[in-house]
Amino acid sequence: MSISEVDIEQRAIGRAPRFHPAWTIVAVAALALVAAGSFATIAGLITEPLVETKGWSRAGIGAAVAVNMVLYGAVGPFAAAMMDRYGIRRVTSYALITLIASSVLTALFTPSVFWFVLWFGFAIGVGTGSITTVFAATVANRWFYRKIGLATGLLTAASVFGQFAMLPLLSVLLGRADWRAPVLVCGVLATVALLAVLLFLREGPAAVGTVRYGADPGSETVGTDRPINPFARTITAMRSALRDTRFWVLASMFALCGATTNGLMWSHFTPAAHDHGMAATTASGLLAIIGVANILGTVSAGWLTDRIEPRLLLAVFFLGRGVSLALLPVLFTSGRSPDLVVFAVAFGILDVATVPPTLTLCRHYFGADSALTFGWISVFHQLGAGAMALTGGLIRDINGSYTPLWITAALACLTAAALGTTGSRIR
Repeated sequence: MSISEVDIEQRAIGRAPRFHPAWTIVAVAALALVAAGSFATIAGLITEPLVETKGWSRAGIGAAVAVNMVLYGAVGPFAAAMMDRYGIRRVTSYALITLIASSVLTALFTPSVFWFVLWFGFAIGVGTGSITTVFAATVANRWFYRKIGLATGLLTAASVFGQFAMLPLLSVLLGRADWRAPVLVCGVLATVALLAVLLFLREGPAAVGTVRYGADPGSETVGTDRPINPFARTITAMRSALRDTRFWVLASMFALCGATTNGLMWSHFTPAAHDHGMAATTASGLLAIIGVANILGTVSAGWLTDRIEPRLLLAVFFLGRGVSLALLPVLFTSGRSPDLVVFAVAFGILDVATVPPTLTLCRHYFGADSALTFGWISVFHQLGAGAMALTGGLIRDINGSYTPLWITAALACLTAAALGTTGSRIR
C-alpha cells in the first residue's frame, strides 16, 4: 500500500496525525497577531517626527490615535461574528490587506491631519481590530480540545510581542530614515503574514481530515457548525449585559484599565521620554521590557486567579499600577537608568494582569455568553484608551509637560482599584 493510501485510510478512520496541524495554525495565527500588533504601538514612536516635520499638533495626532484605539476594541465582537459566518481565513486576509494598503497610504498620502485620521485612525483601526484576542480565542476554540489554555497563551504572547518587542527595530529604522520607514515596515510584515494565511491557515480540523487537538476521533463530527445569525447573538448578548449592573462595574474598570495602559503607554511614553532628552531607541527598549514582562504578568495572574478572589487581585493590580505611574515623573531621565528599568518590569507585570481575573468574573456572572460579554467589555477598554490618547495630547499642548497626565492616570487606577472591591464574592 502506498504512503498516500495509508494517509487516506488514516483520515478515513479519524486517526490523528503524529504532528497535529493545530500547531501549524497557531504559528500562522501568531504571525498575523505579531503583524497587527506592530501597528498598535507605533503611534508613540512617530508622534514627535510628525510634529516636527508636518507641523501638526499633538492633539490632532491624538485624535487619530483615539479613533484607532476605539475601533481596535469595537470591531472585535463583529469580526468574531464575521469569522463564524464567512470564515477565519477570509476575514483575516481582508484585515491584513487593509493594513498593507493603509500603511502605504499613511506613509505616502497624508497631506494633512485629516488624512492621517482617515488612514491611520480609521483604516488601520479596523484592520488591527479584526486581529485581536477575539481572533486568538476563535482559533484556539476551533482547533483545540486539550491545551486550549496553552494555545491561547501563545497567541496572546504573539500579540504582545508585536506590540512592544518590535519597537526597538522600528526605532532604529526611524533614526536612519524618517517616520515613514517604520510604518512601511509594518506593512511589509503584514504582507508576509498575509502570504502565510493564504497558504496555510485553514478553517478547522475538518478541512484537513482530522479532529481538534486532544479530542477523541470518535467524539466529534467532521462538519463545522456555524451560527445561523452570529450578529444577532452578539447584539443580544450586549443588550442583556447592558441591563446588568455587574457589567457596568467591569466595563468601567476596563475603561480605566485601557486609559492607563494602551492609551497612555502606546501613545505618550515615547514623546514624554523625548521631552526628558531620551533617545527614541532607549524609550523603545523600555517599552520592549514592558512587553516581555507582560507575558510573565499574564501567566502569573492566571495562576493566581485560580487560587485568590479575582476582585481582590484586580484591586491589588490597579493599586500597584497607580503607584508606579505616580512615581514615573520622578524617575524620568535622559537615559535608561536602573530605576526606569525597574518601572518597566513592574508596570509590564501589572499591565495585562487584569485580563485573567476579569475573564473569570465574566464567566461567573454571564455564563454561556461570557466570551461575547468580555468582547463588549473590551470595547470600553479601548474607549478609555482612545480618550486618554486624545487627552494626553491636549494636556501636553496646553501644559507643555506630560506630568499632569501621569498623575491623572494614577488617580484613575485608584478609582479602578476601588471598583474592584465591589460586587459579590465568587469563592
